[in-house]
Amino acid sequence: MTAWIAEVPTHGSVELPPDPHALDALGRNHSLETALADLVDNSVDAGAGNVLIRFIRNEGRLIGLYVVDDGKGMTPEGIDTAMTLGGRRAYDNSDLGRFGIGLKAASFSQAESLTVLSRASGHPAVGRRWLHEQDRTTFHCDLVPAEFAETELGRPWPFSTSTSGTVIRWDRVAGFPAVEDSQQVTTFLTRSVEHLRGHLGLMFHRLLAAGRVRIMIDAEDITAGTGVPTEVTPIDPFGYPKPALGWPRTLIADSPRGPLKIVCHLWPRKSNAVEYRLPGGAENRQGLYFYRHDRLLHAGGWEGIHAPDKKLQLARASVDIDGDLAGMFVMNPEKSRVTAGADFAPAVTAARADDGTTMSDYLRAAEEMWSTSNQRATAQRRAVIPPGKGLNPKVVREILDELPQLPADSLNILWAKFDSDDFFEVDRATQTLRLNNRYRAAILGGRRGGLNDVPLLKATLFLLVENVFQGAHLGARDKDNIELWQNILTAAARAELASHVGRS
Repeated sequence: MTAWIAEVPTHGSVELPPDPHALDALGRNHSLETALADLVDNSVDAGAGNVLIRFIRNEGRLIGLYVVDDGKGMTPEGIDTAMTLGGRRAYDNSDLGRFGIGLKAASFSQAESLTVLSRASGHPAVGRRWLHEQDRTTFHCDLVPAEFAETELGRPWPFSTSTSGTVIRWDRVAGFPAVEDSQQVTTFLTRSVEHLRGHLGLMFHRLLAAGRVRIMIDAEDITAGTGVPTEVTPIDPFGYPKPALGWPRTLIADSPRGPLKIVCHLWPRKSNAVEYRLPGGAENRQGLYFYRHDRLLHAGGWEGIHAPDKKLQLARASVDIDGDLAGMFVMNPEKSRVTAGADFAPAVTAARADDGTTMSDYLRAAEEMWSTSNQRATAQRRAVIPPGKGLNPKVVREILDELPQLPADSLNILWAKFDSDDFFEVDRATQTLRLNNRYRAAILGGRRGGLNDVPLLKATLFLLVENVFQGAHLGARDKDNIELWQNILTAAARAELASHVGRS
């Protein structure tokens, strides 16, 4: 048996330059929202007070996108550094940029062509362009004429870039609809703007609320002109109207890099407010919110402190990782995820507030707050028959959590063979809603069936018909409703079946 050798010997080195195609993976984890957030970071670092995101349309199609700011701009030397892959300028402690690849990774995750046009105070306008398919063995970046850079910077933006500013232009954006259907493009654009407002409003909420930056989104049709800009408003994940009694509390954790503060908040109850129902859903947004220089990097998750739990969705805690503390964490290049080191969870578990409150106390209080809030809400809702066989366990759990239960046998929803074309059958004697098996394959659409299949359909039917299984007998209103539902749902099922046969 060979003995362990502590040190690995070497005898020189060999240069191994990266394969140019390795750059094809650049920015693959970006969405449109995170890519544009990365560009807004650059604008904030440049001292911009205003940032504009503009979609460009031509004859119904989306053909490009601009990100414009009125920041300090770039000199000819500065723009070369910015367009160099991995080019690292001298970052200030307060800068959001860090890796030297953000602009390129964000842009090439979405577009085939990246053009940057900029002007620093006292310097001429300059421009550079990268094409995604460009020869990467030489990494030659295209020079854009100063006249074109001047023209683009001088367009009628909602704010002035005459003294300094930067225009980033994306052409041939991969995610844009490749159609000329005006209605389809408008729908895509409307959704994209709403998603952008939600994401940017959340990630930059501190900066927006403090008035440090203003972010606008609009669309320009090159023949019809520009629409009215939509302003991004802050979405504060801790923006409850009135704090829960005794909260928030600040826990202090000891770490090798100094004290780490975890500000523990509790939403008093579930809410329909946008600040509570964040993009991705409130349940997925429980946990830790990591900030760097007031920019939210990571919204939700417990980083090994606790498993996600529906009963903890009122719990959100903020952690600022500025200065030396940043070394405890790893931020991905897209700035959409923070991973804590191995020492983080034990340190937070041992953290204490001035009054002795621990993380375990906080989590326990969150569960109690959820239970109290949920009981108060469900007590005001109509009681239902408990869900039974045929419903997906997750649906059953949700019904049990959200609605009070009657002391009755469970309601089953099951497929059965019918002699008629009727879509369903109410069997009050066995507390079963039977569904006609004739339509099952069409509704499944090629998926495998099972006892708990088509959960969306069965959940909808449960909410619709559950009340006709209550009481000693069916009243005239119940019978009329059943006849109405039968006519409409059977017609819909026949249409589904005809469509399915046509596709087969």
